[in-house]
Amino acid sequence: MSMSVGSPAAGADPEPMMEMNMTPLIDVMLVLIIMLIITIPKQNHAVNLNMPVGPASVPPKPPVVITIDVDFDGTILWNNEVIADRAALEAKMNAVAAMPDADQPEVHMRPNKLVEYKYVAGVMATAQRLGVKKIGMVGNEQFQ
Repeated sequence: MSMSVGSPAAGADPEPMMEMNMTPLIDVMLVLIIMLIITIPKQNHAVNLNMPVGPASVPPKPPVVITIDVDFDGTILWNNEVIADRAALEAKMNAVAAMPDADQPEVHMRPNKLVEYKYVAGVMATAQRLGVKKIGMVGNEQFQ
């Protein structure tokens, strides 16, 4: 866009302006852009959920936990009480296995890091043979 500066030559007709004035066009475009931004609906990223309405359910009672420790020399402890022999262990496990599955206490087995595997395997085999359903290993982080 060029602009003619100065006066035309004497006796010459002034030339018509050949360039388009862009200022009003830019103003109109800016107004249209602002109107477009205002009229666009706001994006809603919320997820509508139908949550249940009613009384809160009673939390279940915490399970009964029986801890079986197998010491480094093969000594078996049932809730920190020393078990004299395999027959006493089987009698206690029979009592646990006789309960219905829903009422059976959880048996947490915690072997010592230094115990031989045969003692741990013997306790687990006894539990499986007698039907103890809820048995698990506790304290595995010591083996890593």
